[in-house]
Amino acid sequence: MSQPFQDDESAQTDRLPEQVEPTHDDLGRPAEAPTTEAPTTGAPTAGGDAEERAGEKAAAWKEQAVGTAAHLADRLREKAGRAAELARDRTPDPVLDKAGRAAAQVRDTAAQAGQLAAERAPDRLREQAATAAAAARANRAPLLAGAAVLVAALFLLRSRGHK
Repeated sequence: MSQPFQDDESAQTDRLPEQVEPTHDDLGRPAEAPTTEAPTTGAPTAGGDAEERAGEKAAAWKEQAVGTAAHLADRLREKAGRAAELARDRTPDPVLDKAGRAAAQVRDTAAQAGQLAAERAPDRLREQAATAAAAARANRAPLLAGAAVLVAALFLLRSRGHK
């Protein structure tokens, strides 16, 4: 059998314990005894050096983690886009045509219902309905995609029920 795929992120994750050990050693080392006089030159003490190094390492790890998270988020977006494209490509044309017709019928029925409701609804309700309609118009693509998925699912369920 082949060896499982190991990308750069998992390789970096495997090396994290090796990077953590020296820092644990640095933090576990006791600080030198403080002098009786305060430093006048502003130079850091030995304990300050360890704290400073630990802070620098923590900042570097944080930066690395943020970069890795951003990279993984980009890869996830790419894979989701490829999956959506693959689903569109594999959906048969008759299903897409029926979904388009069904969406048109839903739009017509909704328009008729909207006209009827507009004639009988109070003003405040009309304003809210206008806001909802504007939001639906602004997001037509997701609504049509959802309708297509719903119709495809109904066809699949129907075909399985006949077997």
